[in-house]
Amino acid sequence: MSSLTVTGVTSSYGATPVLTGVDLHVPEGGLTALLGPSGCGKTTLLRLIAGFDDPDSGSIDIGGRLVAGPGRSVAARRRRIGFVPQEGGLFPHLTVAGNVAFGLPRRQRRDAGRIDALLTLVGLDAGLAQRSPHQLSGGQQQRVALARALAPEPSLVLLDEPFSSLDASLREETRQAVADALAASGATAVLVTHDQSEALSMADEVAVLRGGRLVQLADPRTLYRSPRDLDVATFVGESVVLDAEIRDGQAHSALGVLPLEGSCADGPARVLLRPEQLRLAPPSPGAPSARVRGVDFFGHDARVRLELPSGLALSARLEGWDLPTAGADVSVGVVGAALPFPAGAADTPATPVVA
Repeated sequence: MSSLTVTGVTSSYGATPVLTGVDLHVPEGGLTALLGPSGCGKTTLLRLIAGFDDPDSGSIDIGGRLVAGPGRSVAARRRRIGFVPQEGGLFPHLTVAGNVAFGLPRRQRRDAGRIDALLTLVGLDAGLAQRSPHQLSGGQQQRVALARALAPEPSLVLLDEPFSSLDASLREETRQAVADALAASGATAVLVTHDQSEALSMADEVAVLRGGRLVQLADPRTLYRSPRDLDVATFVGESVVLDAEIRDGQAHSALGVLPLEGSCADGPARVLLRPEQLRLAPPSPGAPSARVRGVDFFGHDARVRLELPSGLALSARLEGWDLPTAGADVSVGVVGAALPFPAGAADTPATPVVA
């Protein structure tokens, strides 16, 4: 497998810019997710890497080999890239074995042992080899598509929202199997997704695109806990954003005096908390108070929708076994530190997908 380096890539559709100077490096054996709302340029970037389109400027390097750049464009079929499309793209007239073998060099296509090994790698029983694609579940079809992509031992594997058509439980099971298979094969991979939980749970690094620019590249924990700006913060997860006054390294807010993560100049600011940092208790004199406006129950946990006396709406994320009821008055406490941002920072980007 090989590393991927994208340098200064731009792309436009007619007079409309789509990508504006994107730099990205995916190390050998790494899995990087391209995350962003619809129209941010992530699928365009994937197509440029695959060789389906050419960039207007900039360069793309795979394993030390320039495949796109000034005066050079290597055809898609010569880039040694495995591609897993959104719907799997299996050939309906071929068996599972036939689909996987299609990705192999011609001389290896009759090697049943090699096909069985590839099916095992993606978590499928080799006994499925003679079935037709329509006899498989959606998750099984996606795993066959991955086996086909991995068969020729490509330099790079590209996955274009491969789980978007699956139901929630099957999506989680399938993406774990795909992540395990990619890790076991040592593949370098790029995953395009608009699903934050998918990116955070699968990828070694997440590249957040917004308006054709790469605005942050970080490991999932860093991205979630230390987002570069409020737009990133509110896109990669649920958030509680409060106006605050910074004094002596603390934020004075509607939820009381909060410690800060890192230093910040005194004055007006906006601070970020995650809903799981909020703790609810019976009303207590002197404690910040709120009224429960509703509870969204998910089984393992729940989102409790709150309204502060000022009218500000926010949410707490609590374990599912002990929850307040709608209409109840509660006190609100905070665990951990708040992350400060400039007072004029925006916090209303595209609506995030909540698992």
